[in-house]
Amino acid sequence: MDENVMKRCINCGLPETHETIAFDDKGVCNICRQQEFKNEQIDWAANKKALDQLIEEHRGKYDYDCIVPFSGGKDSTWTLHYLVKEYGLKPLVVRFDHGFLRSNLEDNVKRTVRHLGVDIMTFTPNWKVVQKLMLQAFLEKGDFCWHCHTGIFSYPMWVALEKKVPLIFWGEPSAEYTAYFSYGQKEDVDEKRFNRYVNLGISADDMFVRLGGAVDPRDLKPYSYPPLSDLRSLNYRSVCLGSYIPWDVKKQSSIIQAELGWAGDQVENVPPQYNYEKIECYMQGVRDYIKYIKRGYSRPSHLVAIDRRNGRMTKEEGDYLIKTYEGKRPPSLDLFLEFIGLTEVEFLEVAMSHQVSPYSHDPSTTEMGARTDDFNEWSREGTMVRIDAEGVLARWRAQKSLGAK
Repeated sequence: MDENVMKRCINCGLPETHETIAFDDKGVCNICRQQEFKNEQIDWAANKKALDQLIEEHRGKYDYDCIVPFSGGKDSTWTLHYLVKEYGLKPLVVRFDHGFLRSNLEDNVKRTVRHLGVDIMTFTPNWKVVQKLMLQAFLEKGDFCWHCHTGIFSYPMWVALEKKVPLIFWGEPSAEYTAYFSYGQKEDVDEKRFNRYVNLGISADDMFVRLGGAVDPRDLKPYSYPPLSDLRSLNYRSVCLGSYIPWDVKKQSSIIQAELGWAGDQVENVPPQYNYEKIECYMQGVRDYIKYIKRGYSRPSHLVAIDRRNGRMTKEEGDYLIKTYEGKRPPSLDLFLEFIGLTEVEFLEVAMSHQVSPYSHDPSTTEMGARTDDFNEWSREGTMVRIDAEGVLARWRAQKSLGAK
């Protein structure tokens, strides 16, 4: 079908296949309406005072004033920069290594933590377990990033318990891009949010069952949320910085580039003027490609929508970028298929089984995307670790067939 048949927001252009989207009687989506609420109805001065108070309640009382979960991307770098520069905090920076970190990102991280003068710890999970999780999540949800989503949001909470540091600062609230929560709601980064927004509806216990005992249950602890009783005993507060100060990725990216020397990068099928977007992961192009197969749009549409909401881009300019960059097959797909043991035909079978109506994908129209300059540097070590993709795929097909009857 022609993807233009999909209903789109008349303001930002996001289609009806965007998660949590709804349109009002004027054709404007709820994400745009949330931005209007953010810009017109929130008392940001009062929120800043609340942030001041929250920080003073925790300053100097623990080994660290707070924990900052950190990927090294634009949002977590801005969060860390703001808390250190604005408040002079002593944070513990916690990184979850999802397995696909890029060299420019690593340089940015080293530059940032040395410039700001902070302690950092990095956790890298078992690669053999990660491969199994990637394949299983892709089969079930059409999203291989379950290990990354859950690890990034749960592992720092375990560190908070271990280090006895109750205050955890995240970046933007989910209300910035989706409607799982609105800007009019209190959005703590807690287990409720984790289950609604992060883990794709699959807990670590669920994943253990789905993997049929193929992993040690202890290997799944980093992907599980800590017991609420333990967190309450710590008197934890896990919050988004963007709930207290207005979030503006373009402005913030410019600041960290100027003040920290944070460098942007090429990302597969992302327009070059957005070189600050998703530079952390060399599998990002695959994730965007899968999203396009499922929903008929991907990251260029998301980025154009932000600029259109903020009056920085016309519809015609945005349409050109989307047409030029969106939906192309990323070169990283070859590497991804080796990591999880599928052929491209099998990959398309799985991805297209997760399509969101009314979009219908036509693989014959797909064009090839360009390689990034660092493509040949991306690690292929994991391809030597083989997993039983054929058996797992066969079980998925059988279960899918039973579900259809």
